[in-house]
Amino acid sequence: MSTGTVLWTPPADVLETSRMGRFLAWLRAERGVEVVDYAGLWEWSVTDLSGFWRAIWDYFEVIAHSEPGATLADASMPGARWFPGATLNYAEHVLRMPGLGDDDAVVIAYSQTREPVTLTARQLRDQVRKVAAGLRRLGVGAGDRVAAYAPNIHETYVLMLATASLGAVFSSCAPEFGSRSVIDRWTQIEPRVLVAVDGYRYGDKAIDRRAEVAAIRDALPSVEHLITIPYLGDQGDWDSLDGDEPLTFAAVPFDHPLYVLYSSGTTGLPKPIVHGHGGILLEHLKMLALHHDLGPGDRFFWFTTTGWMMWNFLVSGPAVGAAIVLFDGNPGHPDLGALWRLAADAGVTYFGTSAPFILACRKAGVRPPANVIRGVGSTGAPLPPEGFRWIYEVLGDKPQLQSLSGGTDVCTGFVGGAPLLPVVEGAISCRALGARVEAFDPEGKPVVGQLGELVITAPMPSMPVGFWNDADGRRYFEAYFDVFPGVWRHGDWITIGEDGTCVITGRSDATLNRGGVRLGTAEFYSVVEGIDEIADSVVVHLDEQDELLLFVVLAEGLELDDVLRDRIRRELRAALSPRHVPDEIHQVRAVPRTLSAKKLEVPVKRILTGTPADRAAAKGALANPESLTAFEEYAARRG
Repeated sequence: MSTGTVLWTPPADVLETSRMGRFLAWLRAERGVEVVDYAGLWEWSVTDLSGFWRAIWDYFEVIAHSEPGATLADASMPGARWFPGATLNYAEHVLRMPGLGDDDAVVIAYSQTREPVTLTARQLRDQVRKVAAGLRRLGVGAGDRVAAYAPNIHETYVLMLATASLGAVFSSCAPEFGSRSVIDRWTQIEPRVLVAVDGYRYGDKAIDRRAEVAAIRDALPSVEHLITIPYLGDQGDWDSLDGDEPLTFAAVPFDHPLYVLYSSGTTGLPKPIVHGHGGILLEHLKMLALHHDLGPGDRFFWFTTTGWMMWNFLVSGPAVGAAIVLFDGNPGHPDLGALWRLAADAGVTYFGTSAPFILACRKAGVRPPANVIRGVGSTGAPLPPEGFRWIYEVLGDKPQLQSLSGGTDVCTGFVGGAPLLPVVEGAISCRALGARVEAFDPEGKPVVGQLGELVITAPMPSMPVGFWNDADGRRYFEAYFDVFPGVWRHGDWITIGEDGTCVITGRSDATLNRGGVRLGTAEFYSVVEGIDEIADSVVVHLDEQDELLLFVVLAEGLELDDVLRDRIRRELRAALSPRHVPDEIHQVRAVPRTLSAKKLEVPVKRILTGTPADRAAAKGALANPESLTAFEEYAARRG
């Protein structure tokens, strides 16, 4: 399987210096679990689920207001019951900030709208205390929903923690979301309080959001209070969320709703995915401390907006003692080196981003300044080998690059990296601890070394508590469990090697099936977008006609001609196979993407097979809805 070049090897003393190594030693001493390497640890973690997750609970000293009667009372999926009887609070653990002193910086927030803001541990706790008191005064209590139409700024974070401290339920949308897509999300959960910014800057553009806020408020009769954060202008009443009561934490059941995240909603209403306090806490303690090796002294950054689950993942950092670095603005302004300069300025030790960003930096010839980065995370799309190579060319051999994949549905990565494992070019290093990920063939049998459906065959605590307003659980069941009974089907193609490494080759619902051979889309893009003239691309297969269509976005000022078409065909044939050569290649101005930058192959395919664009995709969930027009026009021409 992983025949690629090894780009990074764990240091000789990794068992003494990494948090995962110290966890192994603790397991031996405290639990008598004799495992010596990652493969053994993973195997134990997915066969003894109760033993593993109880070890995470004890090792990280989870504060229980009442103790659980069991670890896993029912392992069936859907419906697994974790830590029944336990009560706790997610915000209490984040604000514990182990290893950080009161005057240590814990939130460093950068923005294109205002000057940087730094909060110490003491200041963060105090702001959460005040905002919680202000929410309480507005009548917010356990189970009430608080919605934030706000960017990745410290106020949004404070609001989330204050909401969680009360046992209320948080939900956020980034202010670049159009009002329609926000209303589609929040009419489902009926928030009582809406907190919004008046606008923001994106690069050098000021974007006023007051009209959108008014439209959202008008469409949500449940909203009793609108609070405005003065961000673009100076009018707002954020400071009215204040009070003099002490900071307290509602003791809520393990699966009490913490926040509602949404599927990208490219078709139909976005699925309102409910995550619980306990499941998110345990999953993020495990992932941030053990897999990403984060702790006191680290500064953790991930480029994200409040509309992507990576925000929720990032902001759990203080629960393991890491400070977090927030950024709101255009990552390519004034050029693609901006975030790397920010990272150097902030002393970022772990730099998280997306595969498309890494590839764009490589193409633009970005050279990051001297920095202290020791870990790089990449997600959002498969990272091809050239993306791996570029990171080591520009950052040297010190950082561990972790390519990971997971989802909003579990609010984490279920395949990724680990400090004990080498980095192999083009491969995801491992399946995450406690995540029994397998590849299934069409008959539902596990396969190794060949392409299969990515499934999870044992429950994880951070699987959704359910969907909002889905009392009988039918929407939840249909989303994940109706293909393989009792098994979570995720919707990606994965190949798992004998050595445990993984390669994800795109969405299984966007598969290209030519002559009975399944082709993942990720390898296509790697070849096509490696051509200098091509800035972006999307490929779809029309099954009825057995036609493979490639649409390309060219670099500024270029036009597609037969010479470039022939070159694309030659490169695909040489690098992949004759089956990968498209029947037609067309130029478009943009590839449709979600607000978290995922390509929309399936809606494009639907439009090309006759579905009207407004039914094929929820335009408010797109970063560039106007990009659909070209595909509609092409479909009309084909007739």
